[in-house]
Parts: sequence; structure tokens; C-alpha cells
Amino acid sequence: MKFETLSFQDGTLRLLDQRLLPQEVGYFEARTYKDVKQAIADMVVRGAPAIGAAAAFGVYLAAKEYGGLGRAEFLAKLKEACRELETARPTAANLAWAVRRLEKLAESRSYAPVGAVVEELAQEAQNIAREDLEVNRAIARFGNEVVPPGSTILTHCNTGALATVGGGTALGVIREAHDSGKGIKVYVDETRPRLQGASLTAFELVEAGIPCTLIADSVAATLIRDDKIDLVLVGADRIASNGDTANKVGTFMLSELAGRFGVPFYVVAPVSTIDLSIPDGSHIVIEERPPEEVTHIRGVRIAPEGVAVYNPAFDVTPHVNINGIITERGIIRPHYSKTITDLLDSLAR
Repeated sequence: MKFETLSFQDGTLRLLDQRLLPQEVGYFEARTYKDVKQAIADMVVRGAPAIGAAAAFGVYLAAKEYGGLGRAEFLAKLKEACRELETARPTAANLAWAVRRLEKLAESRSYAPVGAVVEELAQEAQNIAREDLEVNRAIARFGNEVVPPGSTILTHCNTGALATVGGGTALGVIREAHDSGKGIKVYVDETRPRLQGASLTAFELVEAGIPCTLIADSVAATLIRDDKIDLVLVGADRIASNGDTANKVGTFMLSELAGRFGVPFYVVAPVSTIDLSIPDGSHIVIEERPPEEVTHIRGVRIAPEGVAVYNPAFDVTPHVNINGIITERGIIRPHYSKTITDLLDSLAR
């Protein structure tokens, strides 16, 4: 893909403004941590890994802003900024993971000058961005193992280079399968209400020359019933310790359909998306978005004035509906409570 999702240079975080795609390619420039928070909340940047990387640079920008203070006041102000960044979008685990990684680094440098800490935070933010590229390459290799040659894949929302620093998660697996000559085809859910599938995933697939067909979300059930889908690949914004996953609203419905008709259903996400602090999906905070996302499309009203709107951005897919969770460390299989814990324990050693 020829467009960078995010880059940092000369004190500015430059974000591809995904609200404009596919009609226009434009960039949003964040020079303060509050700019970063706005970009995340307004979905200039979206996708859990990309949100995490952007938030890491947001912590650095806050540290830079408060770099002239004494250590105690610097840390107090930095903590305030970190908590503020975490509120931008509550469901994506990568946001808090990245913010707390930098916050912990700052706290651990108890004897270092504040200026040196600020520079270390800049490097750590760059590390997170670089690591995401490596993680996505590994995810693609492991995920390609579950893609049969000649298969037709259904995907939901956007999980590609636009949702990450580069490469993608579920869409990265699709790209790897295509590049390895498996002759795949892809059905893309439009993904109401913000149409990330139509505007972003279809954009990426067309750019990559991968055969794809865009469908209304409600068409997926017919395709699955009629045996026209061989595999469902989706992303995740947070994974509970028992394997329940939160992803773009509509994912749960697909998992139920896939289970009923015997279609393999895989979640694709980095290990950083796993949240061991919550036992199951009932503890995942589901973000609710503004009603205008449902009542309007691209600023044009499509619903009557005064109608009530319920607009959750995510839903929870129970672990029993998931055949496997594809990560950069391999494919996690049921029983998830044990396999997830075993994986994370092995990484901690």
C-alpha cells in the first residue's frame, strides 16, 4: 500500500485521515496529545493496533509538552494526559496497553533527568510502531495456514494496513494468501454504520489487486447458508482471558451464522489485544457512538428527525463460536482460558 497510516517526524504525528477515503487522500497533523486524542475519538485513525501506536506518540507529545517541569510535577501531568488519552475510545485494548507501556517506562526512570525520559519515550513510541509491522508479518504467516487454496473468504470491517501501522491483521492474512498464489476471493461486508468495509477494506483490496466483492451486511447470511463462504476472518479490539472477543458490531452475528452452517470462524489479532484483567466478554466496555452515524451517511440525513438511535460500535463474540485466535505467536485454540494463559506465561519467562 502506498499510503502510510501514520508517521512521526519533526515533532508531528501525521495520520492518514480515514474519514476521507476512498474519495480523497488527506492527512491530519497532531502536534499535541490533545490532537491525538481528538484524532482517535473522531476516527481519523482507527483499528486497534493503529490506535495503540498513535496513542504512544500522544504520550510522547504530552511528555514533550511537560518536559520543562520538575520530576514529580512532570509525572503527575503525564499521568493526567495518559488517563485522558485512554478515554478516547474505551473498547480497544491496544490503546491502554500502549499508553501504560510508556507510562511505566517513565515511572521506572526514577533517577534520570526529565529531558532524558522524554527522549526515551519518543524512542519507545517508535518501537511500538516498528514492532507492529513485525507482528503483522508474523500474523500473516501463521494465518495463511488456515486458508485453503481457492477459498472464498468473508471479512467484516477493516483489518488491513489502514487499521495498523502496516500490513494488517485479518486482511494481512488475506493478502498473504493471495500473494502465495492460493487463488482466493473475498466478500467484504460494507460494515454499517460507518462503512469501513466499503470505504477502507474494498479500497485496500482493489489497490492490492485481490479479487473482491462488496456486499451489504445483510447479504452475508445468504452467502453462508448457500455454501458460498469457506472461511470467515475478522479482527478484534479486545480479547478476554476466556477467549471472548470484542470486534466491530455485526461480528457476533457472523459467528452465529458460521457456527450454524459449519464455516470456520477465526479471529485475527496481536497478543497485545488480550486483556487478562477481565474474565469474559461481559466485562468489556462497549463504546457507543453518536446517533448521527446511523441517521446520516456522509453528512446526508437518511432517517427522520427525532428518531431514537442505539449505536454500539462493537459487540462480543463468545469464545465457543471461535475456531481459533491467530496471533503473531501462533494460533491459539480452545480451550482458551488455558491456552491464552499458557501463551502469555511463556512470553513472560
